Amino acid sequence: MDDQLQTLARRVRGEAERAECERLLALVRRGDRAAHDELALVLTEPGRPLWMREIAAYALGCAGDRRAFETLVFLLNYRDPARGATAAAALARLGDPRTARAAATLATNELRTAYALHPIRLLAQLGAPESVPVLITTLRRLLAGPDHYWPIARACAEGLGQLGDPRARTVLTAAREFDQLRAVADKALRCL
Repeated sequence: MDDQLQTLARRVRGEAERAECERLLALVRRGDRAAHDELALVLTEPGRPLWMREIAAYALGCAGDRRAFETLVFLLNYRDPARGATAAAALARLGDPRTARAAATLATNELRTAYALHPIRLLAQLGAPESVPVLITTLRRLLAGPDHYWPIARACAEGLGQLGDPRARTVLTAAREFDQLRAVADKALRCL
């Protein structure tokens, strides 16, 4: 098991039935086609608890099995930051071409701005064609709005610096006007 899966397993143990958790982790360790098919059933069978779906989706996503995509996107949009981080890590490894579009949709949903940290970081990591325009648009909106959501705005500025696209110069220059963003905007501007 990789470190992230071990962290995930420790995190869900409090809500998981021990025997069922060990059975699921044994399937993950096995990693063959039959094990993947059983894990995929966890994603679709009614009544399965969220912790089971999270483990199954993470394992399948990291293995490149696209049956995990919908569950991972659901978890990426979940209010629990730990679940969002797990989903983002698996989506980055999944290699599904729908990932950037889904992350962009979540990052630009004004009703979910407070939960957009992991979609924004995922967009920066993917470097997809929609990444820079979405990060610029989101940061511009956060700078103008009454609720700035500083952690989200910082993630946008960091992502724009990571992507190094000169189109971000104007919004990053505007971000410098805010004490909470000045250092990260300066760093990002140096990367353009």
